[in-house]
Amino acid sequence: MSNSLFRKKSLSTIMKDANEGMTDSLETGVGMHKVLKVKDLTAMGIAAVIGAGIFSTIGEASFHGGPGVSLLFVITAITCGFSALCYAEFASRVPVSGSAYTYSYVTFGELAAWVIGWALILEYAIGNIAVAISWSGYFNNLLSGLGISLPDWLSSNYDSASQATIEAAPHIFGIPFIVNLPAFIIVVLITYLAYVGIRESKRSANFMVGLKILVILFVIVLGFFYVNPSNWSPFMPNGFSGVLKGVSAVFFAYIGFDAVSTTAEECANPQRDLPKGMIYSLIICTVLYVLISFVLTGMVPFYKLKVDDPLAFVFNEVNLPGISYIISVSAVVATTSVLLVFQIGQPRIWMSMSRDGLLPKKFAKIHPRFKTPSFATIITGVIVGVPALFLNLTIVTDLTSIGTLFAFILVCGGVLMLPPQEKTNDKRFRLPYINGQYIVPALVILLLVLFRGEIGRRMSFEGGWEVWKHNIPFFFFVIVTIVITFFSVMRKLSLIPVLGLLSCFYLMTEIALKNWIVFSIWLVIGLSIYFLYSYRHSKLRQA
Repeated sequence: MSNSLFRKKSLSTIMKDANEGMTDSLETGVGMHKVLKVKDLTAMGIAAVIGAGIFSTIGEASFHGGPGVSLLFVITAITCGFSALCYAEFASRVPVSGSAYTYSYVTFGELAAWVIGWALILEYAIGNIAVAISWSGYFNNLLSGLGISLPDWLSSNYDSASQATIEAAPHIFGIPFIVNLPAFIIVVLITYLAYVGIRESKRSANFMVGLKILVILFVIVLGFFYVNPSNWSPFMPNGFSGVLKGVSAVFFAYIGFDAVSTTAEECANPQRDLPKGMIYSLIICTVLYVLISFVLTGMVPFYKLKVDDPLAFVFNEVNLPGISYIISVSAVVATTSVLLVFQIGQPRIWMSMSRDGLLPKKFAKIHPRFKTPSFATIITGVIVGVPALFLNLTIVTDLTSIGTLFAFILVCGGVLMLPPQEKTNDKRFRLPYINGQYIVPALVILLLVLFRGEIGRRMSFEGGWEVWKHNIPFFFFVIVTIVITFFSVMRKLSLIPVLGLLSCFYLMTEIALKNWIVFSIWLVIGLSIYFLYSYRHSKLRQA
């Protein structure tokens, strides 16, 4: 049984099936539209990355890190860049839907693939619930600017409703009826758009991306005229540890570029275009994020930025309320595009898991007319829409970030297990090999010297168990670093995936312990489903 838990899909079988057009709909011969090109994939990556993060969580990160938060965006971008290069390597070899799930199936085997697929469900579903709730807030602000206001009981949830809202709401069997109707409606509309086709989705994403980039550039240019350079000093008011407090908020702003890899079967040339789309979108978003962070912390002192709508807030502070309204419009567009890309990505992961027998066959059904995973798209809409109607999520960014980082770690680790690519004349992406035999241990020693004080603090039991327990993830990171350094020396591991794996693991250690506990519970639930259903229905097991 232990061997069967790690049974792997072979690259040759995947490529043979893809070349023969064998998809999830073998019975009907229905395939998916291959219409996405580099510009479409880049737009989808930008659509997924520039969303709720740049309009909301950037304020929290700036409050802790001050102007130094710009460094955190660069650090996070480099971390994501290592992962993006590893995604690109996989995309050039495994040009099928499924993202990190499929890549893990090829390298680590079935159990790891299921675990990462289950983690991606957490990333996409909970992340989209958060974005839908955030969209509702921006939309209500937009309506207020037009002199329209929904009743509080139709634009809130029970957890955050005031006593006045509870009393004003209609009661059903004595229970107040309080829902976030705008959040639900936008999920329904986006789900419909994802259902009717990738062409329609691509056009919508391209339009929204163009609009929000224009608005963001306008905000950056106008904002620089109101920058007070004295606000940039001190650059790191709370030290480097203060900068790192914004890790989960900043990383939440970056997640989503991996959703591009779920559309592999709808790309005209996935082995060439997918890597370009992911890398281009990451570079563009990083430049915009760094510029925005300098504008925010330059226009007002960093300690004022702990607000839900920092971009609108800073322009109100300099007496430009009209610009705040433009930002609200842009925020609605930006969060809509994030919803769209994630609602496209989630069903395609389920579709891939269903093909392999790990989920019921219904999830792999392709609509004969629209050429989309129809049932999986509807279920995604239900799973996101219904909770968005009622819930008030407070740890969403951390949970989404930890699930995403976990996926990145497995992708980077998976690249280390792939055989070298054969040299051919095609233009597919190839991850450059840099021997990490000496570089990795040298970097580890350098970081030990530079951060010896921080490491000593983490090793200390001075604060007692209540303080020390939050360092538990860090000790796992130390163990993994020692193991990876050893193998780098002995087996001459490739530098880029090693740096990607270690940097993602370190960012995970900066996320609160309670979120590790919730994530662990989620994985236990997933493993229960695997052993009760997926293990027995796996196509590899039947074969």
